[in-house]
Amino acid sequence: MTNGNGTPPEAAPPPQLNVLAQYTKDLSFENPNAPASLAPQTQQPAINIQINVSVNSGSENEYEVILSVEGKAENAGKVMFSFDLAYAGVFRLQNVPKENLHPLLMIECPRLLFPFAREIIATSVRDGGFPPLMLDPVDFVGLYRQTLERQAAAQAAQAKPS
Repeated sequence: MTNGNGTPPEAAPPPQLNVLAQYTKDLSFENPNAPASLAPQTQQPAINIQINVSVNSGSENEYEVILSVEGKAENAGKVMFSFDLAYAGVFRLQNVPKENLHPLLMIECPRLLFPFAREIIATSVRDGGFPPLMLDPVDFVGLYRQTLERQAAAQAAQAKPS
């Protein structure tokens, strides 16, 4: 196929995703029952982790993506340690179709941030006197789907007359 003068038509420029910056936005680590919590334990602690992703629009084509990770380890009803990390990145997205923008920001961007957040958490827990906590990989596609389902359910609940 040609554009009329014998040359092929110009292809649309390819989508681009650039990481402009990444940083710790907020970090909190608590070891409320030390030094008792540092004594050898007879059983493994129960560890609860919550992960969320949020996006703030910056200038044109630039977005701040925040990966929030909260966790707590408990043993015999006492908190051994807890942490709260907001790790962020500024991403420039160009030539991305509008329908792909939200999934890209909510899946691929946090996937790029996760290894760095995981390292910060492991180091913080270790520096708190415990063995490093190595978070399992996160299924950001599944997390995205859960978020969409929750939003759809909330919208459906609001639409029902009371």
